[in-house]
Amino acid sequence: MSNLGLLLNEWKAAVAAEAENSGRTPLLLSAAVLYLPYYYSTSVPYPIQAVSNSLDWINLMAYDFYGPGWSTVTGPPAALYNPGTTISGDYGVTSWIQAGLEASKIVLGFPFYGRAWQLANANENGFFAATVGAALSDAVDYSQIKDFIDENEATALYNETYVSNYCYSGTTWIGYDDVQSVSAKVAYVKDKGLLGYFAWQVSGDDNDWTLSRQAASTWGA
Repeated sequence: MSNLGLLLNEWKAAVAAEAENSGRTPLLLSAAVLYLPYYYSTSVPYPIQAVSNSLDWINLMAYDFYGPGWSTVTGPPAALYNPGTTISGDYGVTSWIQAGLEASKIVLGFPFYGRAWQLANANENGFFAATVGAALSDAVDYSQIKDFIDENEATALYNETYVSNYCYSGTTWIGYDDVQSVSAKVAYVKDKGLLGYFAWQVSGDDNDWTLSRQAASTWGA
């Protein structure tokens, strides 16, 4: 992390030098980072001062909290809130700000895909239900999730506690973001004074650009 700080400072200096020599507007410098301000397995912190001084913004990857490759139970893949835990977008945003980064340099990310599990018991189908592994293709684009719901007449629900959606049919269970959670997250970004939001990735949206339009509508409301 110390070397990362040196690298960011060198990049910023190079950007300034290039702008001065070319007479052009300085290039923008950003980075996609873990939702936490430290590497979670070792608690080694990001070089906050270098991030603040050298980057125009950071993209907070607030997703992949739960997935069949590393979670034995279902879970909200990109929960904005997760009471009693540190596994949420809000916890990450709050932690970065408390570590010393300005809210105006934080961009909150959310996924245009979901994570699919196979339930151990079709009758136990909420968050944190037991599973026996992945279903479908593990990561499932939003457009594919909508097709799955329509083709299987799947039950689709929104949970405002976690700010996350999920659907299920039989033993197939998918956690994802839909219009309700995307709208709530963009409203959160505005309320917290963050720089903005981003999606990974836009190509996962449906043909009507449902999630993209919802996010833009909420941002401009």
